[in-house]
Amino acid sequence: QVQLVESGGGLVQPGGSLRLSCSASGRIFSIYNMGWYRQAPGKQRELVATTTTGGSLIYADSVKGRFTISRDNSKNTVYLQMNSLKLEDTAVYYCNGVPISWGWGQGTQVTVSS
Repeated sequence: QVQLVESGGGLVQPGGSLRLSCSASGRIFSIYNMGWYRQAPGKQRELVATTTTGGSLIYADSVKGRFTISRDNSKNTVYLQMNSLKLEDTAVYYCNGVPISWGWGQGTQVTVSS
């Protein structure tokens, strides 16, 4: 059973940056497409960034040009570099396979506020 642990969230002002990390244990995740999802208060969870096994990077329009997803298969870890953060990026961020492959971790809270 894969366990996902997200970290790196926090409180940041608009225009600021954060780097999220997600470590996966229990299985080699290099064979999976991996993604970052987020859920804002009162909204459905949405997929914002994907890194495929073939090396493709796919972004939701709302984060394109500001967020960068990467992965280190040797560490079973996926990252999300978030720059130029906006108020509407406030959410709990989760990682998982794409499509969703395992149970959810606890997520990491990102709050963008002035």
